[in-house]
Amino acid sequence: MKLKLYLALPLLILSACGDSPPPEQAPVINNTEEVQQYYKDHPDFFSFKTLGDVPTDLNWESGGDLPEVGSPNALKGGLETVRLADFPRTLRTVGPDSNGGFRPWILDNTTMSLAHRHPNQLDYFPGLANRWAVDQDSKTVYVELDPDATWSDGVPITSDDYLFIFWFFRTEYITAPWYNNWYENQFTNITRYSDHLISISIPELKPDTDSKVLELRPLPRHFYNEVGEDFLERYQWRFAPTTAAYVIKEGDLKKGRSIRFTRNTDWWAKDKKHWRYRFNIDRVNLIVIRDTPKVFEAFKRGDIDQFGLSLAEYWYEKLPDTDPDVENGYIHKKWFFNERPRPPYGLWINTDQPLLNEKSVRLGIQHATHWQLVIDQFFRGDYDRLNTANDGYGRFSHPTLRGRPFDVEAAMKHFADAGFIERGDDGILKREDGTRLAFTLSSGYESLKDVLTILKEEASKAGIEFRVEVLDGTAGWKKVQEKQHDIHFSAFGYSLELYPRFWETYHSSNAYYDAFLDDGRINPERKSKTQTNNLESFAVYEMDGLIDRYRQASDSETMIELAHTMSELHHEEASFVPGYYAGFFRLGHWRWIQYPEDFSFKHASGPTQYFVHWIDQDIKTATLNARRSDQPLSKSIEVFDQYRTPAIP
Repeated sequence: MKLKLYLALPLLILSACGDSPPPEQAPVINNTEEVQQYYKDHPDFFSFKTLGDVPTDLNWESGGDLPEVGSPNALKGGLETVRLADFPRTLRTVGPDSNGGFRPWILDNTTMSLAHRHPNQLDYFPGLANRWAVDQDSKTVYVELDPDATWSDGVPITSDDYLFIFWFFRTEYITAPWYNNWYENQFTNITRYSDHLISISIPELKPDTDSKVLELRPLPRHFYNEVGEDFLERYQWRFAPTTAAYVIKEGDLKKGRSIRFTRNTDWWAKDKKHWRYRFNIDRVNLIVIRDTPKVFEAFKRGDIDQFGLSLAEYWYEKLPDTDPDVENGYIHKKWFFNERPRPPYGLWINTDQPLLNEKSVRLGIQHATHWQLVIDQFFRGDYDRLNTANDGYGRFSHPTLRGRPFDVEAAMKHFADAGFIERGDDGILKREDGTRLAFTLSSGYESLKDVLTILKEEASKAGIEFRVEVLDGTAGWKKVQEKQHDIHFSAFGYSLELYPRFWETYHSSNAYYDAFLDDGRINPERKSKTQTNNLESFAVYEMDGLIDRYRQASDSETMIELAHTMSELHHEEASFVPGYYAGFFRLGHWRWIQYPEDFSFKHASGPTQYFVHWIDQDIKTATLNARRSDQPLSKSIEVFDQYRTPAIP
């Protein structure tokens, strides 16, 4: 699964785009012949057998004993209004502009894969699959699809939808090198036994061999039968049938303004265990509000139902415990500590840019960024210093590496090693040829612009200029995906995984085309590769070898040793400046928004990730009436710390 931008409803059905005229209708094409020929041309990868060929000694699993996700007290119904930071540039889930802040709403958190990790137990429970089995000898996972599963247009989900993904994600039509590479190299075979039974093989055994297969999502073969040379334009604003609970109805997409999702009352999984108490809201209205202060104003008016309070400014000052709406019980506050791989907030340095390709400069930047001041001043000491880009993975995370401290003297020494000795009249260091030590520090986080200001002011003490550039989330991510940034402040939101990945972010194949010559020397003619998650343009020959060994390793101890070595090498290259992490999330919500008794989950990234909340219309009516008449209700400020873990000293 591709790492996503950290910011979390399904692919959708829509026949028109609200008040925006649809694009001129492209001629109908059909790629069936091309796809079938591709299968024939790759007989080692695509196999077609019968049920009689399925091994009889498989140990099938179904996750049936795992506890329910959600509460039996949940009610169906209601309208929830949610902030959308910026309107998406496309409704494709692959290709340019697809990996922005809207992606979680149409893919990551609400569509269904074959099976899903339980957010407390980490074992898998059924999604599109009824059961599965792992054959360790053949490195193959067998999967039986749920015969009840259908796309939201009523078409059954079959094995063919899974065969199709291995054509779709390999084709260059989608203009997505990351996907091309992943689906080309991470799987070795898919076999169709029947409409509802497949097996998928992988090149190496892992401690969680089944995960790579079970987390695959299908594609509606019948919808994507027009994929060809004009894929990007043809599917720019087209909605695909979904496996999940929500659809977009005609007229519910208002370009630049709002998108409305409606719960599909005929959703095939609505009565299935682990799904029946989720996606309870009838309609979810996403409205575009770019400025966080305006979002908070809308929340306080009751126009928006929930507001994240993880930023100290909002938890302590803008919505203090003494706020009248909190004091009177109209708005509830919750603070939830969790256990999960930490989104690596920090500075991603593009080593393909002039000056930033020099290690001495990057080392200077490491010591010129005052993260502890950011934590103490902006986050009121609630957050902790991040040490590596892979903190939070238990033994896989490096036990002793620490983020470099703010140290003006150390920073200037490194800058001097790079030839930056003399300060100009503006206090910024420069070389003898007049080259100034100045870079654009960009971000797509409007709410964290003050973080950049602190970093800018402190860095100037070491003679470096950060030109702050705050973009909307989509534009910010587009900039780094196209490798146009100098230094970008961002984070990835990781899927729930047992160990970190390195290939996506640090392998040279995601930085350049033909990064190295056969003997390991840098290829002087290499060209930058865009639309990947290697934001640092990180290309180190030694790292490639370590990553390859890591991907081939099958036992945890070997993987742990390699993970530590790779973290050390990444630290040495100084291309990522670890910033901070929060081992919790905080929320304010109006009283009518209800959550299960335990509120959230051990491994949740946010309160709404699993869509277990609901709206109680009776409570909403009572709350609004009480507020109008200044009648106090029960105050509610809760701290859930059962999963709190101490920070690394």
